[in-house]
Amino acid sequence: MSDKVEVSARAAAIEYAIRDVVVPAVELEKQGHEIIRLNIGDPLAYEGLPTPEHMIAAYKEALDAQDNGYGPSYGLPALRQAIATAETNKGWMCKEGDVYVTHGVTEALQIIFAAFLESGNKVLVPGPHYPPYMAYPQMYGASTVEYRLDSQNGWRIDLEDIRSKMDDNVRLLVLINPNNPTGNVATASEIDALIDIAEKWPKCTIIADEIYDGLDFTDNLVSVASRSSKVPVITLNGVSKVYFAPGWRIGYMAWYDPESKLSLVRDGVERLLRSRLCASTPAQYGFLAGLNDSTDWLTGHRIKIKQRLDYCLNRIGEIEGIECQAPGGAFYLFVHITDENLESDKEWVLDLLHQHHILVVHGSGFSPEFGSGHFRMVCLPSVDILEKAFDCIDQFING
Repeated sequence: MSDKVEVSARAAAIEYAIRDVVVPAVELEKQGHEIIRLNIGDPLAYEGLPTPEHMIAAYKEALDAQDNGYGPSYGLPALRQAIATAETNKGWMCKEGDVYVTHGVTEALQIIFAAFLESGNKVLVPGPHYPPYMAYPQMYGASTVEYRLDSQNGWRIDLEDIRSKMDDNVRLLVLINPNNPTGNVATASEIDALIDIAEKWPKCTIIADEIYDGLDFTDNLVSVASRSSKVPVITLNGVSKVYFAPGWRIGYMAWYDPESKLSLVRDGVERLLRSRLCASTPAQYGFLAGLNDSTDWLTGHRIKIKQRLDYCLNRIGEIEGIECQAPGGAFYLFVHITDENLESDKEWVLDLLHQHHILVVHGSGFSPEFGSGHFRMVCLPSVDILEKAFDCIDQFING
């Protein structure tokens, strides 16, 4: 038998907890079991939260018009301008040339990391965080360092922890706002303090991941770029969460660079964007319709999500063995497992899956240090499905 070709170390080290737990769930489904999936933030997986019809119509019109060819590498000019207008309306001057359209936020991150990072560099990210922030930097010889979110205080940012971890090797300081997985919404004063910290380190740029900004239930959310006068900020957003079209894979990065520090790295970003051709052309037309037309439809979606979040919080409060800090935004709950004898949150999640066919994600998959002892669940299903899921969780914990 011939020797197997070895996988690269960078690929072997990649973990994505949100989808990794799907593997055993699929095996159970093959055996005929029905799984309640509360693992992935896909609004289209649940009833009552459809992609807006006018966006679908624009996508179809592009297909009918044969607008299926390669588009500009940086995105359709009309879409870039619409995004720039939307960002300007959030309080900072954004121009068409500051916007680059990507295959979702995940591709934007890969391109940013590839352009910014060399061996020995660091990315500071909140703990807990969206898993690619841990997975991708190591592909470029860099490392991810987590700063603490306070689990006892609504997952507020621990600014002193950030200060203690900043040094000359930190190239990127990340704020996910609202946070995935905790739902924390940073206040303006927290953002100002974050910017003040970054300003002391001239090589540091802030990444503001604001993909859930339209699902802020605190009315306190502000754009990070709108608060900065000197520090560069790269804002990430897209069509997946607030426009309810995750499968279209259209995101963007909008660059705020008031002192023109990033001209060299932007040249690298543009080279990378040209080398991968372009994002989906018809999907960009769909996103353009979403930006240019009324967003009145979003009110109904927001009401449904908030009702489902509140129902989940009420049920958690009734079940001995779990507890949860109320989120300020997005559509997740990061639930604490209070069992003092808990040895592994991943094993807890897998036991719940195999015994009761409820699929959630282990908290350590979002941060081994700051997420351990938790699980993340989405609150997007209808209340009747959530009721069934919580009945099973209660039975699993308390018998």
